[in-house]
Amino acid sequence: MFLFKRDNDSYGHLDTATYNNDYHSIKADHVLVDVRTTEEFNSGHLPNAINIPLHQLQGRVSEVPTGKPVVVVCATGNRSQTGSSILVRSGFTEVYNLKGGTMSWMMQGLPLEG
Repeated sequence: MFLFKRDNDSYGHLDTATYNNDYHSIKADHVLVDVRTTEEFNSGHLPNAINIPLHQLQGRVSEVPTGKPVVVVCATGNRSQTGSSILVRSGFTEVYNLKGGTMSWMMQGLPLEG
């Protein structure tokens, strides 16, 4: 099934410290897409994230703003790799997977919304 194909050469990876320093803390213009389920998202998510569950992403890719970097996050960094691949195949050129996901963000003591 194509959703599980990993094409690691077509998107980048960010760890939580780099994402926090280069995007979140300086409020850099970007899109943060959380591909967890709605229930997971509602239990706490990174600030300013939009929720498009992975199983819906292909059909809702038009909801992701273009022309700016896209960072994809999930719980641990696995589903977000698949989400990153979907976005790259859909024509997005600056896509990053957040390694360690929301769990890593929380373990760093960084804020959640929701």
